Amino acid sequence: MSQFRYAVIGAGRQGTAAAYDMAVHGDAERVLVFDANPQRAAEAAGRVSRLTGHPAIVSAALDVRDQAAVIEALEPIDVVLCAAPFSLILGCTRAAIASRTNMVDLGGHTGTVLEQWAMRDEARAAGISIVPDCGMGPGLNNTLGVYAMEQLMARGIRPRGVQLWDGGLPQNPPLPWGYQCSFHINGLTNEYDGQALVLRAGVVTRVDALTELEPITFDGLGEFEAFVTSGGTSTVPYTFEGVLDFYENKTIRYPGHYHQFKAFKDLGLFEEQPRDIAPGLSVSPRQLYHALLGPQLETDRVVDICLMRAQGTGAADGQPTSVIVELIDRYDEKTGFTAMERLTGWHAAIMAQFITHGEVEAGVQPNETAVSAARFVDEIRRRGIAITERWEEPVSAST
Repeated sequence: MSQFRYAVIGAGRQGTAAAYDMAVHGDAERVLVFDANPQRAAEAAGRVSRLTGHPAIVSAALDVRDQAAVIEALEPIDVVLCAAPFSLILGCTRAAIASRTNMVDLGGHTGTVLEQWAMRDEARAAGISIVPDCGMGPGLNNTLGVYAMEQLMARGIRPRGVQLWDGGLPQNPPLPWGYQCSFHINGLTNEYDGQALVLRAGVVTRVDALTELEPITFDGLGEFEAFVTSGGTSTVPYTFEGVLDFYENKTIRYPGHYHQFKAFKDLGLFEEQPRDIAPGLSVSPRQLYHALLGPQLETDRVVDICLMRAQGTGAADGQPTSVIVELIDRYDEKTGFTAMERLTGWHAAIMAQFITHGEVEAGVQPNETAVSAARFVDEIRRRGIAITERWEEPVSAST
């Protein structure tokens, strides 16, 4: 029986995919799609209605910066997904607490998540659950990482560490860049210009983005490259500090991408402070870089593939043992959702559904411990997305 009322704030690509999953799998009485642009909200709601046949997909205009309006809009809602830019997430969090509405978000900025953690007592007192940093990465990548840990522990093996690799790529990379993005290039630059949080020697450590290049191969797809980017591990290093020896994440790209963008960074094109380039003329290198490269990378439609791998390592009988968990997803012709939209929006929608079904404790809960990773993997598989596992066992001395 349909019984839950969901809302999505932000009718972009991932928000629309999340609304679709809520309508199909969430026992939804109603799904409200909010956006500051009423036309965009209506188009997203209309698309979800056509795809699902659900009778109650509703749209409305809502400016997330209007705190009073957001509180009023959320009061009748069971759980809301904040799919707005991360700079607006804290305002959504305060509105969710004030309206006593459960919340998940697409996050992507670890500093914001730490500020949300500081509201955990307020959320608990309001009797609501808030789970930040859902999505593909951060989000599903860490779910797979914790799942690898759970698989080791199920065999009685203490996990020593986890390594993650993930990336969204065009299936047919266009020249000369070999990359496309369906979001503003500023998000890409932020990932490449910041610092990543990792665990090394059991201690939370900061590592510069666009460093530590390595090759990585996927069976049937060939060789790619991977390197450090910021934000992907979210709060996991804090959660498992003192528990794991290492926890790291790298982003996957086609070969050659790293050196192209490292050259842009080394040239100074990521710098935001304006430079004097002629008498009376100052220009922000980053703004110029975005104005020139952005239109060449951004596209309305990406026929994509998403690659994810989590390797959990421990020791059995004193010998290293690893479980490798892989997920490969592609653009869906039937719904028109990209793999990135599915993995990002659906991860958030699944977490929202765990909340409505009472599986997440009140307060602000870390994504990595809010629910069992095995439960999450079951839900991903139920949506037709394949997740494979293989073991690298220690070699017996008798063989």
